[in-house]
Amino acid sequence: MEKAIIAKNVTKKYKLYNGTKERLLDLLTPKNYGEDFYALTNVNFEAEKGDIVGFIGINGSGKSTLSNIIAGIVPETAGTVEVNGQTALIAVASGLKWDLTGRDNIELKCLMLGFSKEEIKALEPEIIEFSELGKFIDQPVKSYSSGMKSRLGFAISVNVDPDILIIDEALSVGDKAFAEKSLAKMKEFKQKGKTMIFVSHSLGQMKEFCEKILWLEFGTVRDYGTVDEVIPKYEQFLKQWQKMSKAEKDAYKEEAIKRNQTANAVN
Repeated sequence: MEKAIIAKNVTKKYKLYNGTKERLLDLLTPKNYGEDFYALTNVNFEAEKGDIVGFIGINGSGKSTLSNIIAGIVPETAGTVEVNGQTALIAVASGLKWDLTGRDNIELKCLMLGFSKEEIKALEPEIIEFSELGKFIDQPVKSYSSGMKSRLGFAISVNVDPDILIIDEALSVGDKAFAEKSLAKMKEFKQKGKTMIFVSHSLGQMKEFCEKILWLEFGTVRDYGTVDEVIPKYEQFLKQWQKMSKAEKDAYKEEAIKRNQTANAVN
């Protein structure tokens, strides 16, 4: 089968600074300031065209960072990501200009994706209807609730008909009825053979919707396989994790990062 996404040794490094002064010194002087933080380290995975892949992992595991790299929002520090097709990222407020109205954001996003003014004019009513924003569509996005921003972002992304749809916690805000409508739209995409990445803390949604699961743990791949293979292991891990004290969690994290670094060095 044809590959939709090929991620090879993807690493994303950020610098953590203690204030603006340290950041400026790092830019202006040869001395190295700040602490290196690896959001992702040597991540490898492939998705076939038509795959529905769920990204799971506790907070800080790198799910959103990897989603943003696949979507082309942020660059990887090392490694490569090959994406075959147009991507659309749906995350709360992702890519929205807060000072513009909802309608202006629709037009701007569609123009950036290469749609003509005539095509945008034809698409706009469908996007507005799907978003259920009504008269708020002509209000600045900065006045929207997180649920309204998510609805606008989702409505734009699904109606521009991308090849690869990336949904990052976009269904965790807003009302249940809209979430159900969005899931129905995603199932429609699934029937069309679209490739989808689904990031969510809802294991119920993962079981219902996904075929494969990528389990990220502190920036590295802990497991990758079918829903039936990976979800039970993750549920068992969560039970253990939730019983740990803060000190035990910190120790586990430190040990896991050390173990992953050793494994990566060997590979």
